[in-house]
Amino acid sequence: MGVQGFQEYIEKHCPNAVVPVELQELARGSMVGGGRQRPPQRPLRLLMDAENCLYRLYGGFNTDWVSGGQWNQMLGYLAALSKACYYGNIELLVCFNGALEKGRLHEWVKRQANERQTAQQIVSHVQNKGTPPPKVWFLPPVCMTHCIRLALRWFHIGVVQSIEDHHLEVIALRRENGFHGLVAYDSEYALCNIPCYFSAQSFKLSRNGKSLTISQCLVHEVAKQLDLNPNRFVIFASLLGNHILPDEDLAAFHWSLLGPEHPLASLKVRAHQLVLPPCDVVIKAVADYVRNIKDINDLEAIAKDIFKHSQSCKDDKVIRFRKTVEYYSAASNPPQITPRLVKPKQIGVPATVPQYTSPKMLNIPQAPLPMKSGVHPVSPTPPVECSLAVNSVAKGLLEQNSFSNIPHEGRYTSLYERSSPIKPDQCSSPNHVDTTFFNTCSTSSSENEETMATTANHVNDHKGRWDKNGNDSHSENTSERELEDQTKGDLSLISPVSPESQAGSHHSLNAQIPSLLSMPTRNHMDITIPPLPIVAPVVLRVAEHRHKNGLMYPYIYHVLTKGEIKISVTIEDEANKDLPSAVQLFRPIRQYVYGVLFSLAEAKKKAERLAMKKNCLPQYSPVIVKEWAAYKGKSPHTPELVEALPFREWTCPNLKRLWLGKSMEYKNRRMRAFLACMRSDTPAMLNPANVPTTLIVLCCVLRYLLHWPGVRILRRNELDAFLAQALSPKLYEPDQLQELKIDHLDPRGVQLAALFMSGVDMALLANDVCGQPIPWEHCCPWMYFDGKLLQSKLLRANRDKAQLIDLCDCQPELVAKVEKMRQSILEGLNFPRPPHPLPFPPPPLLLPHRMPFYPHTGSFYPPHPMIPPQKRGRGIPAVSSQGGKLEIAGTVVGQWAGSRHGRGGFPIQVVSVGGPNRGVSQFIHLDGMW
Repeated sequence: MGVQGFQEYIEKHCPNAVVPVELQELARGSMVGGGRQRPPQRPLRLLMDAENCLYRLYGGFNTDWVSGGQWNQMLGYLAALSKACYYGNIELLVCFNGALEKGRLHEWVKRQANERQTAQQIVSHVQNKGTPPPKVWFLPPVCMTHCIRLALRWFHIGVVQSIEDHHLEVIALRRENGFHGLVAYDSEYALCNIPCYFSAQSFKLSRNGKSLTISQCLVHEVAKQLDLNPNRFVIFASLLGNHILPDEDLAAFHWSLLGPEHPLASLKVRAHQLVLPPCDVVIKAVADYVRNIKDINDLEAIAKDIFKHSQSCKDDKVIRFRKTVEYYSAASNPPQITPRLVKPKQIGVPATVPQYTSPKMLNIPQAPLPMKSGVHPVSPTPPVECSLAVNSVAKGLLEQNSFSNIPHEGRYTSLYERSSPIKPDQCSSPNHVDTTFFNTCSTSSSENEETMATTANHVNDHKGRWDKNGNDSHSENTSERELEDQTKGDLSLISPVSPESQAGSHHSLNAQIPSLLSMPTRNHMDITIPPLPIVAPVVLRVAEHRHKNGLMYPYIYHVLTKGEIKISVTIEDEANKDLPSAVQLFRPIRQYVYGVLFSLAEAKKKAERLAMKKNCLPQYSPVIVKEWAAYKGKSPHTPELVEALPFREWTCPNLKRLWLGKSMEYKNRRMRAFLACMRSDTPAMLNPANVPTTLIVLCCVLRYLLHWPGVRILRRNELDAFLAQALSPKLYEPDQLQELKIDHLDPRGVQLAALFMSGVDMALLANDVCGQPIPWEHCCPWMYFDGKLLQSKLLRANRDKAQLIDLCDCQPELVAKVEKMRQSILEGLNFPRPPHPLPFPPPPLLLPHRMPFYPHTGSFYPPHPMIPPQKRGRGIPAVSSQGGKLEIAGTVVGQWAGSRHGRGGFPIQVVSVGGPNRGVSQFIHLDGMW
């Protein structure tokens, strides 16, 4: 996308606009970008966009990320970062993307398709070479976003989440709360008049933890390089291609700017393919075009000129062009309001540090006075000057046609002068942006407006909008009708152009540019769902508060308000049939979570009582949630409709009581609801002698994997490997884990780690939905999992056939703990005959289960030698030396004693003939064995 390539264009073609700086020097008052040096009056306050900085907050690239995530190594990096910020007089606030952003859904669809392809390349590389993939294939480990969010809270670094439109809210948060700079890596920030914008790509912490370096992007230098006034960046960004008006809709306009004499003109004709010019060429051409616009306020004339080569849907493109200009105008023009200060929690470790924390993380000084997070009004600070680039937009100065007309004092201004809060006397500016604008911009896509109207506003409108056929009350979905009309109109205009005719003529550009350039760009199809149940206002207020402050999983607010979520791609082999997809595997957990969120158990009881009064059958209205996901056999272009389910075993209280109930009864119900969502509602899970509180999430996820009714996901030795690595002392020593060498990476181990972390992801969601019965400090994955350590344990268990004592590093006390946890995990689980070979030699003769049984002889006839082996049955093992009994049609007709010379560890065998388990040997598992 054109606008997203602007950041890379700055770094490659505008070297003077990228200035390396040291944040500690900035905090001490050094100058940036010219101007006089000024001592700071307060700490250097930086706002960081976590969506662009996840790679850096994780600790940068390391070769073992594919193993499932090195969370203790990440924790050590964030500990050093918080320590450097504390001693460097730097306050940091991290904003996570908690918005659903339906208007950017087509961007998300493209990104998921690319990541899905990258995941298959990673799996193929690991299978063929057994080594970690190269750096360019870095795919964020599962649950990385939430692990970083928990780790930042661990070190008392301020955390917030966006709620509607992430970019607009980050920009508004920076302006309204007096932050000195923004740390991100997004082209839209570089085009939105951010006075002090730092590139997160160059954010580095020295090895000794004493120096924080970063690069600042000087927008005035970029404008000088392009010879374009920054006041015209709004039109410039609108014509590059963005989430509202994609570059596919602007392709004809971009090619027309190049002209037929351009060296790249021959690329624009491909057989029915959409060909886009290179991004750097488009940026230069659009900058030249915008510079020569006479009146940038005449949007009608600009739209008429840029879409004169478009073959269809001109009216829709003009409307979206206007929305794009409005969007970037709201982002670029500073709102004239009194600034408020977001005070993040003072940087430092928690007051009570658990014993399992690494000693290297304990030397961070504690804050003298803790401060509460959130938005607090502060006393007005002395107003200081703002840059002319900001004031020119706020005061509505006359438009300049070139950068040379900008006064000198507007180009070079020191950091603290450019980033100071807006003067209070400017509140009367007509460019003031109301906060309600944020709620309207996120649904700017014309394709999604009606869908959002029926789903996002369900709290206020629950009238009959859903007919008996499951369709909207309108006779036809507007978005689908528009898409169909556009497709028909474009398909009727397809006329292939031969390269010969194109090369020999220079007539109308419409004949040279393929007509597919004007086809609809939104390649996803939305589905309308029934209105969601009414949610109590107090629940919505609590959910919004927790969501904004980063205290709750973002899926919860999305489900309650919009009824849909987006699930990212994980590393999985689409050709492997032994392991299911993570989306399908953990969907039952989400179904129970949806049932808890909408209080389906209570609604079901009300329906049953009403049916008893009316003497009729109860009627239940289903609750449907849309899940956008991409996995094997499923494209991300369309959502899946998933029905919410209540618990069968017991009636869960409604969400209001579950969240706000303070009695011990509701505390117990929260825990039971969480265990029921994870299918782990057994007494052994609540026994702290067997399952410590910090390992409940681990045991619940492993039990859920074993409980899967399909193929066997975990083997016995793999379960022991998971438990052994969770109790290993190396788990809390990042230095030892970094020195740990894995000679051959197992692809099955990589996929098991990804599945496990996907289960942890869903466990964190269920815990937040059920009112956090497990404190968030005990849910952190670095307490029970490290990907590299797990791979080493799995390698020893599978390849070297190591015993449990060897997996536990020859420590008997760890073996005892593993056996207790294994027994708690396997409580109540009955396994059929294992598909893997038994630890002792099989009997010499395997008889097919379809052979007739002769009671008078007590034996089966052997198979005929002419029967091919592939047509023979699976067979029943020979009679065990421990003895057994014979059942016919469920009735015991005979039993026998075993031999004294047999193996004592083999259980009693039961052979059933003619019953429901005909011909299948059932083994009774003892002492947690299967």
